[in-house]
Order: sequence, then structure tokens, then C-alpha cells
Amino acid sequence: MEIRFEKREQLKEKPDEKQLGFGKYMTDYMFVLDWDRGQGWHDARIVPHGPIALEPACVTLHYAQETFEGLKAYRRADGKIQLFRPQMNARRMIASNERLCMPELPEEMFVEAVKAIVEVEKDWVPSEPGTSLYIRPFTFATESALGVHMASSFKFVIICTPVGAYYAEGINPVKILVEDELVRAVKGGTGFTKCGGNYAASILGQVRAEEKGYTQVLWLDGVERKYVEEVGTMNIMFKIAGEFYTAPIEGTVLAGVTRDSIIHILRDWGYQVNETKLSIDDLMKAGHDGTLEEAFGTGTAAVISPVGELAYRDDVVTVNDFKIGEVSQKLYDYLTGIQWGREEDKYGWTVEV
Repeated sequence: MEIRFEKREQLKEKPDEKQLGFGKYMTDYMFVLDWDRGQGWHDARIVPHGPIALEPACVTLHYAQETFEGLKAYRRADGKIQLFRPQMNARRMIASNERLCMPELPEEMFVEAVKAIVEVEKDWVPSEPGTSLYIRPFTFATESALGVHMASSFKFVIICTPVGAYYAEGINPVKILVEDELVRAVKGGTGFTKCGGNYAASILGQVRAEEKGYTQVLWLDGVERKYVEEVGTMNIMFKIAGEFYTAPIEGTVLAGVTRDSIIHILRDWGYQVNETKLSIDDLMKAGHDGTLEEAFGTGTAAVISPVGELAYRDDVVTVNDFKIGEVSQKLYDYLTGIQWGREEDKYGWTVEV
């Protein structure tokens, strides 16, 4: 892929790596690629980060034809930079775009584009412990025409931001509120895709949880309001009586890259991992009888987010005395060790830039 480069006149001042937060500072450049019916993908370019001009009748603004991804670039101790399983992000975007009638960006082009923008922005990849460069690829329709239909033109864009911890709590346990009224996804819908509409639909639940002093929402299935699915912006796992449980990928749960990685690691360590439906009643029962040993969310942004408290209706359980579990900590250390190059990557998951 031939990529045109447009240099900006003055580079931005880089933020304090010890005070990054998450998603606050954008880098100097962005990658842009256009798609038009009859022409396909064309005009790959890296240009100064800045506003994107859209017509008021742009179909994305009205009908939400857009998808996005999230991955990170990590600086190793030797100064080299590496990505973590970018091919999985590429394949997931293909699946998301297919569901939303959007053009598919081939896996090799996706990875090439990510590597290209990270190479240009390599000085933005932080080196402080626990920091990384968060990469946000997204695709959206650009056609200007009212009427619900598959658009005739799209853009694929990548922006980047240096980040620290996603949650202020860091790796400390968080409090989770179980949502049993609102619905996040149903089979046949877009729950398995990474599209903005899914996240917009989840905001009310998040607001309700925060008003009650909780950090995140645990969503139940959309039909029976009975089975545990996702927690906010992450997949979730539970260690019950020595075995791990997580919701199956059946069209309503996002196929998380971190989720998949954790399952691989746990099975290699000899644990039984059950990708099966788990009812909220059985989960709360396990919390009360002491068999719920650990609980944690998994995702690119936070990696591992331990759960210290679960609230469902008028019932509350504390998980592992509100402390991070032994296996949760071990998983976090090992997976981040692979990502930052401190551990051997025996799985072949990392890609050097």
C-alpha cells in the first residue's frame, strides 16, 4: 500500500507520562483511507491530526453506520515498540463491517496501516511503567444523503493517544452493579460488533450505576434477563470452585482479544475454562457460599479489572474480601509481561513495529 505523508508545520508538546490518564491527548498525525463504490479503497495518507469535514446530511450522523477498534503499542525495555495481536482486531473489524453493510478492509492492509501510523508516532509511545500508545482505528460512512441504505463512500481513520490506566482504581478491585432492566444486545442484533450504537445504548446503565456508587455495569442477556454477559466495556470472567466461567460468543458478546488471550493462558496453566451460560442467581449464590473466588473484567484498555463487589437488586456480595485474586494478579502480570516484552512470547502474539 502506497501511503502519502503530509508533514505538519509544528509538532505538539508531549504530555507528562506520569499524568496521562486515558484518551486525553491526541498525537500529531492520523491515518486516513477512502473507499468509494466502484473504486474500492484508495488514497492512503498520514496527515496532521485535525477536524474531519462532514456534510450535515452525512449518513453516519443520522444512521450510525460506523465501527471501531482498539489496540495498543507498547515500548519494551530495549526501546523497541510492539503491537499485541493486531490481526485479531483486523478480523473483528471485518466481522463488524460485514454486519453493518460496510466495506471490509483486508487484514494485511489494517495491520500495515497500524504499523505505519505507529512508526510515524513512535516518539509518542511512552516508556513509564503501565503506559502505552492506545490506537483507535474506525470506519464510517461519508455519503451525504438522507435515507436508510448502504452508503456509497466511507473513510477508515486511525488516531492515537498515549495512555495510563483506564480506571482511576488501576488494578484495584471495582464495584459492579447488575443491570436487570435495560438491555445491551440480543441475538441477531449487533452485540458481537464493535459499533458505537452498542456503546450509546449502554450509557444509561453506566449513569445509573455511577449514581449508586458503582464503577461499571454487569449486563444480563436481553431475552430472559437471567444470564451474565458483559461488564460495561469489557468481557468478564468468574472463578467458581476452582474453574473459570465466561459468557459464550454467540452473537451478543464481543469477541475480546484479551478474553481470547486469557482463555489460552488459563488452559495452558491447567485450569478448566467454561464458555457457557451462567445465571445471575447461580453467581450470587456462589458469592454467598464462598465458592466465588475471583471475578475480573478483561479488555484492551484495562487488561484485567478485578471485581470486589457485585450488587444485584437488594443483594450484595463481596468477592475475595475486596482484594485482587491470586490468579487475577498472576494473569495481569503475565499478559502485560508479554505485551511489554518482559515475558517470552511463546504464542507469537506480538508484532514488532
